[in-house]
Amino acid sequence: MFRRFAFLLALSASSIAIAQQAPAPAAAPAPAEVNARINAALPEAEAAMKSHVMFLASDAMQGREAGSATYDVAAQYVASQFYAQGLRPAGDAGSYLQTVPLVSYKAADKGSFGWTARGGAAQALVFGEDYLPGADPSRATTTIDAPVVFVGYGIDAPGFGRDDYAGVDVRGKVVAFFSGAPAGMPGEERAHFGNAANKAVTAEAKGAVGVILLESPTSAKVRPFSRLVEGWDHARMTWANADGTGFFAAPKTPSLGTLSMKGAEKLFAGARTPWSKVVATAESKAAKFRAVELPGRLSVKLTTETKPVTSYNVAGMLPGSDPKLRDEVVVLTAHLDHVGVGTPKNGDSIYNGAMDNAVGIAALIEEAKRFKASGQAPKRSVLFLAVTAEEKGLVGADYFARHPTVPKENLVADVNLDMPILTYKFEDIVAFGADRSTLGQYVKNAATKMGVAISADPMPDQGFFVRSDHYRFVQQGIPSVFVWPGTKGPGKAAFDAFLSTHYHQPSDEVGQTPPSTGLRACASSRRIT
Repeated sequence: MFRRFAFLLALSASSIAIAQQAPAPAAAPAPAEVNARINAALPEAEAAMKSHVMFLASDAMQGREAGSATYDVAAQYVASQFYAQGLRPAGDAGSYLQTVPLVSYKAADKGSFGWTARGGAAQALVFGEDYLPGADPSRATTTIDAPVVFVGYGIDAPGFGRDDYAGVDVRGKVVAFFSGAPAGMPGEERAHFGNAANKAVTAEAKGAVGVILLESPTSAKVRPFSRLVEGWDHARMTWANADGTGFFAAPKTPSLGTLSMKGAEKLFAGARTPWSKVVATAESKAAKFRAVELPGRLSVKLTTETKPVTSYNVAGMLPGSDPKLRDEVVVLTAHLDHVGVGTPKNGDSIYNGAMDNAVGIAALIEEAKRFKASGQAPKRSVLFLAVTAEEKGLVGADYFARHPTVPKENLVADVNLDMPILTYKFEDIVAFGADRSTLGQYVKNAATKMGVAISADPMPDQGFFVRSDHYRFVQQGIPSVFVWPGTKGPGKAAFDAFLSTHYHQPSDEVGQTPPSTGLRACASSRRIT
């Protein structure tokens, strides 16, 4: 399989004329113009790949939200394509589908947060001004009454000279921390240690009974508390335990909610370290805090509403040919779901998800076709896996990585394709995670064969390393890499335009007006012959 890595990378970044538009023009193009663009002739390989995107990102698919009937149609389509390419069923009971039991959960009401300062009277914190409630997928009611310890970023990483818990005992207490991680950390480590679920796992290991996220000066600029209020009761999703409760990585240390800077200031009143000093420190790139127990007790009551949902991963196996290696399984992943139907934008409420991630699924199908056409099986077995609920928190990938349909010890690597931007001819690639395992050398070999450079994460502050499905395999100790076309040449402008205008918007669809930046979809692309 690894000798074919180069072709897989090429597929992930092929240009197949799914052009992206600049901000919407005053007048929409005529239907005939749009149809001419959608149906323009392309070379066979590009046309085949685009045809999958045309179906999966059509309005009829209603944005392929996990758990929806239209997602199920998309899953059956992918299963039929896996069958057509000769992949063997690798789901449940001899099928191509792995059932993923999901739990949709959300805060059932505004909950309550109260603070009793040491030696003082209890005061209720104000919903929407001081706090927003969390939701606990593992239980209907969560009640906590405990001291609070501020632990900076909530990171314990000795290898980076950082222990935010130094000098405090958090057993039986709630820990409060800022989101993210210090800017001085390397990009992928910064994303890993800054992940909120990982912080909860650390807090649980140290005996904490709950975690609170604090608004910081940095988060207030990117996503202020006032914006969080707008979606406080939106549903989230996880996979279901055997008893039907929702999975959370730190079940003994639930996420209780978020405090605004105004709310956090109330907890710090009379603390050894004043809130004003904490805020000043937080604005430093090399922020390092001293852990401190706050002078009082926090009482929290949450009520969580849950609903069972069923969705599916789609799995097809290409058996390996080498007697010594064929039991080893390399997984190729791409997420099939998108975000469904949402707030209308320019009269369009369907979030089609062409780039994100119908293109990644199309790449999986076409790679399977390429193997079939070659007539030569790879040495190792290759599992083609279209996963569900990525947009809900990498849930389908997490479920598979923990409950694989093949022996877990046989999984040796994962290669992930997610949201490659196809509006330009790429000059480099970004391979998240490549330097963290022996996969790195295979990526370098493939890039050399393609004649492209390998570039570092262009936006380490975005935490992309932990935001796609490969990360769930990393968490299970399986070497994984997430591949993107890079930002050299026209790449940065194309990527910035997509993120600012089309990411999670109805405009991420087939047949858009080419951007005014001069970037145009072209029929030619880098190929490995």
